[in-house]
Amino acid sequence: MLLVRPVLFTDPVTSANEEIAGEQKAWQDVWETRRSTGLIEREPMQTNLEYLSLVDHDPEGMNQAPTPPQSDRDLLDAYSRAVTGAAETISPAVVHVEARQRVGGWKGERVHEGSGSGFVYTPDGFILTNNHVVHGAAELRVMLTDGREFEGQLVGNDPDTDLAVIRIPAMGLAAGALGNSQRIRVGQLVVAVGHPYGFQTTVTAGVVSALGRSLRSQSGRLIENVIQTDAALNPGNSGGPLVTSSGEVVGVNTAIIRSAQGLCFAIGSNTARDVAMQLMKEGRVRRSYIGISGQTIALPRRFVVHFGLARETAVRISSAEPHSPAARAGLREGDVIVGFGSQSVAGVDDLYRALTWERISAVVSITVIRRGDKLAVDVVPVEKAG
Repeated sequence: MLLVRPVLFTDPVTSANEEIAGEQKAWQDVWETRRSTGLIEREPMQTNLEYLSLVDHDPEGMNQAPTPPQSDRDLLDAYSRAVTGAAETISPAVVHVEARQRVGGWKGERVHEGSGSGFVYTPDGFILTNNHVVHGAAELRVMLTDGREFEGQLVGNDPDTDLAVIRIPAMGLAAGALGNSQRIRVGQLVVAVGHPYGFQTTVTAGVVSALGRSLRSQSGRLIENVIQTDAALNPGNSGGPLVTSSGEVVGVNTAIIRSAQGLCFAIGSNTARDVAMQLMKEGRVRRSYIGISGQTIALPRRFVVHFGLARETAVRISSAEPHSPAARAGLREGDVIVGFGSQSVAGVDDLYRALTWERISAVVSITVIRRGDKLAVDVVPVEKAG
């Protein structure tokens, strides 16, 4: 039976190397003795085995300097690096907005204060925020992340999309870059930055939970292509940016559902870009108007089949304002609108979407059902006031 003495690697490196060399010499002597006595006729098998031990057998390697410790940045995982990178990119552009309203009452005038967030849109001081943050404000104060404070001037606001643009007298500001909200995907990492409850530059992270949501604005109109996210938002986050891991702004944080967790909403950057450009240019967003109020109703199945309608719902006119484009064209209470130009109408929101600024002063054929007859009525929309 062959007995093997184990090699213990507990001595210093030099002793270990000497012991390995001694073992090899002893085994060589055994082989030489057995061969000389005729017990074996062949040389021992030569192998290329390498010892996988903790001892470094390379003399040069023993003189190498120890590996320097990794920096904190190197120790961060990919998720942390993405969030910190996005926050570092957008934070200098995020601002805190304070709005003061003067409210009169039987006890005299008093000041009501509110606050929200926003972000610098252009280096020359244009700032994008929510309409509900600045609506009705008599005075606006804007605080930058570097501590500077400015009086803000309202450039324009749009209640239908809950967006507003204000300006401060400053140049060379760090500005957030608007990305393309049509390119983001469900599950993509997003980061929200704002000043909730006045806590400066608060960062939260989450994912895009859903795309293409619709959100009812305070004016009653639907805001389309809203982003749903689970990045935590709180009062005071309104108007702040929602950004990708690269720091591009893809949304303007606008609303939460208080009774739920992780149901937060942001207006898409594509909508924000279009509205901001109009507000900066004209101070308002131009839309067309025909002067009716209505409600969405379900159509009897026989109407849908008889008139070959594409949709099973429509808009019933509740009233037509006197001297409005609808009244002048002959539309009346009880008419059911099923078409606007070449588009089918299934509800009030379809009418809102159709009444764009391109329709101003342009004749459009509105299809209605009146007392069992299908009629086409030509209407000339006008520009919506305010």
